[in-house]
Amino acid sequence: MHSYTIGQAARLLGVSPDTARRWADAGRVATHRDASGRRLIDGRDLAAFSVELAQAGHAEEDTPYTSARNAFPGIVTAIKLGDVAAQVEIQAGPHRLVSLLTREAVEELGLEVGMEATARVKSTNVHIDRS
Repeated sequence: MHSYTIGQAARLLGVSPDTARRWADAGRVATHRDASGRRLIDGRDLAAFSVELAQAGHAEEDTPYTSARNAFPGIVTAIKLGDVAAQVEIQAGPHRLVSLLTREAVEELGLEVGMEATARVKSTNVHIDRS
């Protein structure tokens, strides 16, 4: 499973590292330490927290979240696989993006909940890039 540093988590959540650190200190998101002592957040925990945060509307209002060339870096929060098709949800700061793609594409990209990914939007299509 993927784990993220406080700084990486902050970027994915669209907040400052200090805010992410305060949330971790307050127990809002669980952390653990790696062999070198860095605090890490499990990808699944971060995915769940990002959804909770977006639903609660607690994104910091003064933190701009922009789309450079329609790219939304975020974290995979849900994957629904069918026989042929799949649905992938990404939480990119306060934005929830959903892409419908083939099951084969999801498997080739190796997408999993808690993994960092980028949603690219063109017209009415959302494309997923593995980071």
